[in-house]
Amino acid sequence: MSLPDLDGLREQVFGPVLTPGHPGLDREVAPFNLTVRHRPAVVVGATGAADVAAAVGFARRYGLPVAVHATGHGSVAPVEGALVVNTSRMRAVAVDSAAGTARVEAGATWGEVIEAAAPFGLAPLCGSAPAVGAVGYTLGGGLGPIARTYGFAADHVRSLEVVTSNGRKRIADADTEPELFWALRGGKGDFGIVTAMTIDLFPVANLYGGGIFYAGEDASWVLHAYREWSRDLPESTTTSVALLRLPPVDELPPPLRGRFVVHLRVAHVGDQAEGERLLAPMRSVAPAIIDTVGVMPYTAIGSIHNDPTDPMPVWERGALFRELTVEAVQALLETAGPGAEFPPHMVEVRHLGGAVARAPRVPNAVGGRGAAYSLLVLAPPPPQEMEALVRPLGERVLDAVRPWTTGGALLNFQGAATAPEQVATVWAADVHRRLMKLKAVYDPTGMFRFGHSLGVPDSALG
Repeated sequence: MSLPDLDGLREQVFGPVLTPGHPGLDREVAPFNLTVRHRPAVVVGATGAADVAAAVGFARRYGLPVAVHATGHGSVAPVEGALVVNTSRMRAVAVDSAAGTARVEAGATWGEVIEAAAPFGLAPLCGSAPAVGAVGYTLGGGLGPIARTYGFAADHVRSLEVVTSNGRKRIADADTEPELFWALRGGKGDFGIVTAMTIDLFPVANLYGGGIFYAGEDASWVLHAYREWSRDLPESTTTSVALLRLPPVDELPPPLRGRFVVHLRVAHVGDQAEGERLLAPMRSVAPAIIDTVGVMPYTAIGSIHNDPTDPMPVWERGALFRELTVEAVQALLETAGPGAEFPPHMVEVRHLGGAVARAPRVPNAVGGRGAAYSLLVLAPPPPQEMEALVRPLGERVLDAVRPWTTGGALLNFQGAATAPEQVATVWAADVHRRLMKLKAVYDPTGMFRFGHSLGVPDSALG
């Protein structure tokens, strides 16, 4: 592809402009999921909104599709022949303690937001992994460790600064560009590139949280007990449970290395005594290999899930349970429990409900509110085994529990389901139709169409 005006683009932006063959290009677009390989036509390392606008204007002029890259956690499918805007240099976080808000630029991680808010006794609605980019996570909905108490991260966005496909910088909030504001919060990156967001912070300096690891042979006891115990928990308590096949690596504590275990994750926004009372039934269901649950600072919230921090090859897909029945639990155990011939690396069930189930004061496009639990199936094999081994294993789990699922999934948990018809299942039919109409308004040529995208609007098909 001939891009004759690259010198002009370089004059317009402060960040680097890289093309194939440049030694730094692969580093600029390195995904967290090592099965994904990007081959962009050009990469712009944006340093601010003006760089983003210039990059989008260039892409429009030359008919290039556009993808966005920050931490690499949002890379779920290859980007080919596109202009990639890398926002990782845009990392400013400004806390307004009086208003209880933070302005977060597009490349900032949740860890950076947490550290900025902590001195004021405040906390963001971050994800389970502090290294994930805050903006991309939030635009996809954002289901975090204290979600049942406060809701989705997208529910607490005050405003968004966004560059749309015409290269225009806009502010979207409840009063200005309200339709765009609605669509971006839950519709993710289909309508433009968000360069910064202003979000609510919450007065949570400490919580009662952590994890309990049980032996794999106790999986049946633990999962069936979890099903009954979790459904009656108050909104102050958010939990999940995971079946884990752990590798024999030194980074893990000796009791966990190379074992199949069950991991209960707990985050209680309240006092220790109440948290201990609520957790007591699960502490008595089976002996713990390791129990880390206790009072912790919010800055340690990443230790609850202990998500991987190093890039890895992975296949993942999600689903939503209408209800978690005895039969559904049994199906999980048969296909992903310790007795399964080749269980996936992780099968996680997250308890929903509470504030997650309620529409926010300013409505948004987040899907999945009516579900009772979410499901995530993850497996990280060597890349060459992806199609032959892992996909059938993961899909076998999803097929086994299908009778109890809604047919959809949370957008951030869609993983390998990137086809537009698969992405569409995230939302109710009327919400999806509204999103597609707004896609045609704000991105009529389908410039933004990578990852979990709605696809190209009919207006772009002639």
